Amino acid sequence: MIDKFVFDTNALISAHLLQHSISRLAFDRARTLGIIVSSAETFLEFKTTFIRTKFDKYISLHARLDTLREFEEETLMLPIKTAVTACRDPNNNKFLELAVAANASCIITGDRDLLILHPFQNIPILNAADFVNNFYTS
Repeated sequence: MIDKFVFDTNALISAHLLQHSISRLAFDRARTLGIIVSSAETFLEFKTTFIRTKFDKYISLHARLDTLREFEEETLMLPIKTAVTACRDPNNNKFLELAVAANASCIITGDRDLLILHPFQNIPILNAADFVNNFYTS
């Protein structure tokens, strides 16, 4: 069985803006251990957020668009079949839905609204540092 990993939008942005960040280490480790998954909704949020002009000072729009194309090609895009309403921030339910759809091995996030749900339906929810330091494949 291939391990599948869900990253929330902020963790993805940190991983791609800051090449030496703990989020980048987590992203690279997840790719080594298995595959990163996304859904139409999670990818759309990543895309629309990552192209905002506030990120121009870190990385060019052209480079961000290249990153988005590469991310879309390298991740497994999954359909969402079951609605989840467990998070106190409804905007984060899409990551829980994706994790359930993928039977994910882990959700990587820095969002307290998600972290408080650890574990969610037996899926660990870890921040990037805990993932890098403590996650091992089965």
